[in-house]
Amino acid sequence: MSDAAAGSAPRAAAARAVSAVIDGGRSLDAALAEAVVALSAADRGLAAAMAFGTLREHRRLAALIAPRLKRRPQPLLHALLLVGVHQLEAMRVPPHAAVHASVAATRALGLSKARGLVNAVLRGFQRDGAPAVGDAPGLRYSHPDWLVDAIRADWPQAWTSVLAANNAQAPMHLRVNARRIDREAYRAVLAEAGFEAVPTPHAPDGLTLDTPVAVAELPGFAAGDVSIQDGAAQLAADLVDPVDGERVLDACAAPGNKTAHLLERAAADVLALDVDGERVATLEATLTRLGLAARTRTADARAVDSWWDGRAFDAILLDAPCSGTGVIRRHPDIKWLRRPTDIAAAAERQGALLDALWPTLAPGGRLVYATCSILAAEGADPVAAFIARQPDAHERPIAADWGEPAAAGRRLAPGAHGFDGFYYAVLERRPD
Repeated sequence: MSDAAAGSAPRAAAARAVSAVIDGGRSLDAALAEAVVALSAADRGLAAAMAFGTLREHRRLAALIAPRLKRRPQPLLHALLLVGVHQLEAMRVPPHAAVHASVAATRALGLSKARGLVNAVLRGFQRDGAPAVGDAPGLRYSHPDWLVDAIRADWPQAWTSVLAANNAQAPMHLRVNARRIDREAYRAVLAEAGFEAVPTPHAPDGLTLDTPVAVAELPGFAAGDVSIQDGAAQLAADLVDPVDGERVLDACAAPGNKTAHLLERAAADVLALDVDGERVATLEATLTRLGLAARTRTADARAVDSWWDGRAFDAILLDAPCSGTGVIRRHPDIKWLRRPTDIAAAAERQGALLDALWPTLAPGGRLVYATCSILAAEGADPVAAFIARQPDAHERPIAADWGEPAAAGRRLAPGAHGFDGFYYAVLERRPD
């Protein structure tokens, strides 16, 4: 088998995954899992890198090759061309190898008749370089225009840095299981295994790896010493601040990282809910790996009568379903799959969750509202509206040196402190 033929498999897989997202509306995680199933571990990594990079820059890459095309080709061929151009522009792949392997990938994709087109477009790009695509922010930062407008409105002083951060590769953050080992001791274990890490700022249990590694290579992962969790998500446990014996509800709990962190912090009586049974199973597996226990239920948190026993909770964590606009750097498909109507629908659901859960909170108790969205419509807006209509709810200001104050609560821009974009608010129920 020639080198080009050998290199064609990961390129074909990347093209399939990109097309499945853009043209089929699938998530990148699901599309990649299907596309790389027959590849070696090394080729899976290469395919993932190409797919992620191509989707991060998809709109701009499409504009770069448009002048070389008489018409937009069929979806899979278009995806292959974009993957090829991304390699030439941004990856440490020898140009001749990128071109030859991309041409060879046409056969694996059933596009052999397009070999000449792929060769011509990629060689032309290699020879002439990238043409100017204009200064429109949506093109320059490769975001849909509606999302650029929304981010610009909510982050008027930092919108360009937010857009740029969305296209950056995220660091790998770890959360050390304090019930098993302290952070510095685990850092020493990592160093002994050849992995360098530094303490994650503002996250007492967090470590940030110098270089991302495969989960299977992390010492003690299977034994429950450590988990993968972004530093911004680790802030939830600090804000809930559980105490031994407290009744705590994690209302939208799957896949279980925040539930686990609460239990690593305190021997609380935790009920973890999620509407998706498969994700609840994942949550339970996470707790088992970490040696933790919680009561779990598959239920819609809004349907309180279906799961609540009538005993009030001392604390509630509501990690509300949202658009995910704060984690685009980890999930670049979000840029292309979300629509403006999704934001309004999420905000409506978030308000309904707050309304439904509030009566289950004990007087004097606290509810931590969290979203991995950077849009006010899913953060400060529903929180402020809830406080306005709920007379026994008041905001407890978050005294912290991370992020910045929002109209209500506190927000993090993606990339701040190395974190994902996030929003938090702490609400307290006035005593009777």
